Amino acid sequence: MRGFLWAELRRFGNTARWSWQGWRAAWASEKSLRQWTLVNLLSVGLMFFVEMTPGERALILALGLLILVAELFNTAIETAVDYISTAQDPRAGKVKDCGSAAVAVTAIAGGLAWAVILLA
Repeated sequence: MRGFLWAELRRFGNTARWSWQGWRAAWASEKSLRQWTLVNLLSVGLMFFVEMTPGERALILALGLLILVAELFNTAIETAVDYISTAQDPRAGKVKDCGSAAVAVTAIAGGLAWAVILLA
């Protein structure tokens, strides 16, 4: 049992390290990730000035994090497509555009949540 726990702790540590490396790599290369992070920080700051229920705060926080997740997935997709080939191909463009659209739709969801909360 002790060996199992140690192995799981080591696995968790490796996962955390690799996740941090991924974040740092995306942060260094993706201006949009840095911009969305700033938007999220501003959103969190605004939450302290707007009367909200705990559920509304949780929704805003969750959607803000999902925007960052979408941006990380988009970065991964674009990096993989660029690694596979540098040739222009409409399928590669479609894949990249769909990743970008996923970020946009997620951001729209966050914006709509703010709008509903502010206008309710």
